[in-house]
Amino acid sequence: MEGRSLILDCNNKIGEKVKICGWVQVRRDHGKILFLDVLDRSGIIQVVITDKQDLHPQDVVCIEGKVNKRPENLVNKNIPTGEIEISAENIEVLSKAEELPFDMGGKELDLQLPTLLDFRSLTLRYPKVKEIFRVQAKILEGFRKIAKELDCVEIVVPEIAASSTEGGAEVFKVDYFDHKAFLTQSPQLYKQMLVPVFERVFTIAHAFRAEPSVTTRHLAVATQMDCEFGFVDFEDLLDLLEKVGSETLKYTQDGSIAFGKIPRLTLRETQEIIFKETGRDNRKEKDLTPQDEVDICNWALKNHKSDLVTITHFPTKAKPFYTMPDPKDPQYSLSYDLLFRGVEIMSGSQRINDYEQLVESIISHGMDPKNFEMYLQAFKYGMPPEGGFSFGLERMTMHLLGLANIREASLFPRDMERVDVRLSK
Repeated sequence: MEGRSLILDCNNKIGEKVKICGWVQVRRDHGKILFLDVLDRSGIIQVVITDKQDLHPQDVVCIEGKVNKRPENLVNKNIPTGEIEISAENIEVLSKAEELPFDMGGKELDLQLPTLLDFRSLTLRYPKVKEIFRVQAKILEGFRKIAKELDCVEIVVPEIAASSTEGGAEVFKVDYFDHKAFLTQSPQLYKQMLVPVFERVFTIAHAFRAEPSVTTRHLAVATQMDCEFGFVDFEDLLDLLEKVGSETLKYTQDGSIAFGKIPRLTLRETQEIIFKETGRDNRKEKDLTPQDEVDICNWALKNHKSDLVTITHFPTKAKPFYTMPDPKDPQYSLSYDLLFRGVEIMSGSQRINDYEQLVESIISHGMDPKNFEMYLQAFKYGMPPEGGFSFGLERMTMHLLGLANIREASLFPRDMERVDVRLSK
């Protein structure tokens, strides 16, 4: 917009006339003087108006006026523009907002989660909600940065597949012209197929899981940040996953994260520690319970000053068909999870790269190799030792910011009860 100044730039324009455009965030009436907090993409500023104006929160305005220093006793140290204000001389209303269904001017947006999501296109404007997704953008940026530094090529994978990635019932079936197809449970098969092409790849992709449950940590559509590497062994993969995880988190510049040396434990070692620490005996279980994940993260923070802990060697039978069994003890797999602040944010494994072994594994998991024809092609014609991992974007965001529900970390969450609107309406 011609002649427009961004609000943050007004700090350098004291005494000058400017034109700002944005949204009315808050209106405050003091006798004959009206104060507005006006917001644009760069920040927020106080505007002083001395004549009567019919303005309300979320009205879209362009305001021309002079930038002045605030009186010393009225400086607001909580915002970057807290030492200045604009004395309005001309106001143009570009769009009037209807009366809001709830107050958006307070320090907290005190809404129940269903209401927060029912009015999503409005509540996303609230500064503290908006900030969640600024942080999430930093996570994505940090992940891309470290993946590129590790020489990974970014790929874009399909979201419709001819077969289910991991088998089981947790898959969405779709009508695909005159055929049946599936929404991908992960980008797994496609990124493996790209290893013989690029050797190292990464992708940011949706994963679709038809889990018939509603929990605070699961979504029907989640965002995965995946890497896959050729010519690696198990130790290489552990080094890589910890580097990607820690560097991605560091990029958010959250100073509260403890980045001590990340402890590496097998599943059984983890369960032994939990038994000794808590007396709770899950030493024969095939996975960690949610409380186990909390307890081992507390142990890692206390003993290793690390908010991250790597867990390896989950039972082979509990893992997808492409997971490599440990040659030293095939009942356990060369698999791993990365836990962060009490929850798993990443999982992965070294993969089976031998064609015949992979076909046998598909059959032993009750699936038909004919449904994996293109995938198996990649192994038939030369696949190096390879492996990778997948981070959950929403989970990482949730636990970085201490949110109570993963839906708060998804712009437009999908679950059993909601596709934009509540399905029960």
